[in-house]
Amino acid sequence: MRPGRTTLRDRVADLDWPRLTAELDREGSAVVPGLLDEDAVDELVALGLSPAAHALDALDLGRGELRWLDRMPTSLAELHAAFYERLAPIADAWNAALGLPARYPATLDEFRIAGERDGATRTLSSLVRLRAGDHLALHQRNVGARVFPLQLVALLSEPGHDYTGGEFVMTEQRPRMQSRPIVLPLRRGDMAVIAVGHRPHRGSKGHYRVNLKHAVSRVREGERLGLELPLHDGPAD
Repeated sequence: MRPGRTTLRDRVADLDWPRLTAELDREGSAVVPGLLDEDAVDELVALGLSPAAHALDALDLGRGELRWLDRMPTSLAELHAAFYERLAPIADAWNAALGLPARYPATLDEFRIAGERDGATRTLSSLVRLRAGDHLALHQRNVGARVFPLQLVALLSEPGHDYTGGEFVMTEQRPRMQSRPIVLPLRRGDMAVIAVGHRPHRGSKGHYRVNLKHAVSRVREGERLGLELPLHDGPAD
């Protein structure tokens, strides 16, 4: 990030959190336009060009390439920690609404230390590169003994310029109802907070659990690079 610019932590603190909280409670997702500036995006794009990638079909996640972020850039790690601190109270409220006992510590470091004690030491954060004909299948990042119910996603390519197709989509399944599709209108540098797998929904008889998955539709032309940042780690395998 160039000298004189606000840090990513500052940007997270300055977000309209009442609005974001209301959107997350209502939809299970909320978009933060332009959170990543060009410097931050370029740094992450460079990571995505590394040859250390896995085929999505080998992971049963569609078609394309995935690179696990075993080592995050400092700026991204700070962003991760800043979002966690703001999202932990929302996660606590969700669990309370669903009658779940789990509550979350105030900082990401505390949460990860607790996760390590339970064997959660493998990063679930990744960069996904999709080319023409590729897609990311519907999935959830909800593995491990300590799952945080919210995560981050970001787009590092410009739709309509770098690629066509490749929409970020979610599905929401409520009991005895057909799945509801949700499309998040992301552009380069945008970030979104989404439910990892479940969220509370208020019905006529109180809150009940709805199930969500997310995916990226087929890229028609060009190349799409995206970022997925769960706030918990997975089992070591």
